[in-house]
Amino acid sequence: MTGPAVSTDLAPAPGHENAAARAPIGVFDSGIGGLSILRALRHELPHEDFVYFADAGHAPYGERGEDFVLERAERITQDLLERLGIKLLVVACNTATAAAIQSLRTRWPLLVIVGVEPALKPAAASSRTHRVGVLATRGTLASEKFAQLQASLAGQADFVLQPCDGLAAAIETGDTAQTAALCERYVRALGPLGTHAGEIDTLVLGCTHYAFALHDFARLAGPSVRILETGEPVARHTRRLLEAAGLLQPQVRPGRLALQTSGDPQALQDAVHHWVA
Repeated sequence: MTGPAVSTDLAPAPGHENAAARAPIGVFDSGIGGLSILRALRHELPHEDFVYFADAGHAPYGERGEDFVLERAERITQDLLERLGIKLLVVACNTATAAAIQSLRTRWPLLVIVGVEPALKPAAASSRTHRVGVLATRGTLASEKFAQLQASLAGQADFVLQPCDGLAAAIETGDTAQTAALCERYVRALGPLGTHAGEIDTLVLGCTHYAFALHDFARLAGPSVRILETGEPVARHTRRLLEAAGLLQPQVRPGRLALQTSGDPQALQDAVHHWVA
């Protein structure tokens, strides 16, 4: 796994009494989608060091099989632990969370691992029409973890599920015309949106890539439809876990960021500059 590093040395200071707290946080996704989570994490935790791995050479995960995604997630986690000694891992990908997070927690029980999942619970709680549209990859929607989440909310809302084939890839490559066209196709496929009975009044973005198409979704849905993503809730949850474990970085300097990718390093640098920096 290769890639440029904004900061190449993220190792904690040797011999420091709180060296574990000074270790970096690992974040990975199949590509740039997880940068929407990283952006929220860095805003919530500005003194923490992060290493972000984009598995762009094997993207998109949402159109791969679960066994493939699990193998990649395990390999990336092992590498981040062995080389950088990460203190916490954020699986910043809905598909990878669904396919791999239970296995990762079993294999590395001492590592704090945070996953992401579509925001069905807050959507069901806030929807006034009790009709929620869910835009996600086919892999996420077909997963057992998603089925369990949806089943746990039975009777609270009607969920209209829309797989968005090709959308994550279009966002990944920066094809704005294709992104806009696919957003329109999939939003229209959901059916009527609005605040009247039988209309969808809440949209859930069930892929971290989709946060970077928020403007397109908002334009298509209109001002009366609420759109939910996962970056800020994940960041707040990560802070709580670090505090509980006594692993917060001392607030003595701004946090550093290292970038790694199995794809094009310059493309990742450009995406970070555009979306995060």
